[in-house]
Amino acid sequence: MTYGICALSVLPLREAAQHNSALVNEVLYGEFFEIITARKNWSLVHLQDKTEGWLENIQITEISKEQYLSLKETPQKVSTDLIEFVYQNNQILFPITIGSAVQHSNILGHTFEGTVSSGIAEKDKIREMAFMFLNSPYRKGGKTPFGVDASGFVQTVYNLCGIALPNSASAQASVGEVLSFIEESEPGDLAFFDNNEGEIIHVGIILENNYIIHAYGKVRIDRIDQSGIYNADERTHTHKLRLIKSIA
Repeated sequence: MTYGICALSVLPLREAAQHNSALVNEVLYGEFFEIITARKNWSLVHLQDKTEGWLENIQITEISKEQYLSLKETPQKVSTDLIEFVYQNNQILFPITIGSAVQHSNILGHTFEGTVSSGIAEKDKIREMAFMFLNSPYRKGGKTPFGVDASGFVQTVYNLCGIALPNSASAQASVGEVLSFIEESEPGDLAFFDNNEGEIIHVGIILENNYIIHAYGKVRIDRIDQSGIYNADERTHTHKLRLIKSIA
């Protein structure tokens, strides 16, 4: 088994070993992973959130097993500004996005001087971090302010608050305590939505006064009731409510 780390701003994790393959996730600066299969130009990797996909070898920085194990034990520190920079020898190298794992910058010979979050934050911090993504465009597989999907949005916001979640909405729905009614929920709880086959396909973060923030076309705020999400622009319910869960 070999190991790697993301030493660039963000890497596309693809469904297959080709550039036109679907994006399944993104690997942010400082994220590390196991390399399961290495081919000539691409490698199949396993992320810490259990997502698997293909990275281009030219974008992978390999690390030793000892470094990998050390990184797993290192307390998390993630950048909290929308855009920050990493440095080398006091020179700017490149920008990184909110949610990047800057605690690992020293292993890459980089320095980071921006603001960070560490440890588990108070629940009201979830709302604050969620609003940082407001109006970010929807992008399937994305998890940055420049393109994010519903589950990637939730995963990154919770990560900023010190809570690790899986990447998919269905996997996120397996975590936490089920609430019976919207009235039992608090800002920061999660609402999940399913399709006609009963598959959970969407997730959002509950706000005050029966509102929800979620990624649908863009990160937006809509009404939520026992039927689901009501989109005032479309004058219809766009998502069917399946369950509500308290995670934090």
